[in-house]
Amino acid sequence: MALLEIRTYPNPVLRKKTTRVTEFNDELKALVHDMAETMYDAPGVGLAAPQVGRPIRLVIMDLSDKDEPRQLLVLANPEISEGEGTELAEEGCLSLPELTAKVTRFTHIKVKGQNIDGEPIEFEAEDWFARVVQHEVDHIDGTLFLDKISVLKRAMYKKKCKKELAEKQG
Repeated sequence: MALLEIRTYPNPVLRKKTTRVTEFNDELKALVHDMAETMYDAPGVGLAAPQVGRPIRLVIMDLSDKDEPRQLLVLANPEISEGEGTELAEEGCLSLPELTAKVTRFTHIKVKGQNIDGEPIEFEAEDWFARVVQHEVDHIDGTLFLDKISVLKRAMYKKKCKKELAEKQG
């Protein structure tokens, strides 16, 4: 078990094209375990492999309440095949600290992918669950929710990040 470093904007790995998961082995299971530990520690409800420096098509999520048993969902090579309805709602991201903004997402989606053993899975997700899936799939496509917010708010966040990077380097 190990906590992994969560990469934050503007780290280039967050924009890299990811590759399909083709080997469902102990190494992948160890990565999922470490990603889960990292996500729970952060705390977050979802984490994509690029956020921990691995440019592969792998995401994990757990939308269970604090007082419920954990229900980790592992999705390798996820694809959203359909989406309908839209809702504008607040989002945040472990890779974009201190930024929350309203983002429009589908309210109902159909998802295909593979589980941790490489077996095909299909399911439908609605509302909050659908939002989290879309957010995480965006990560493996090199898209951040920063790309979906107003130009002004995006520019302000980028300026703040540049200033913080300059202070760290200076």
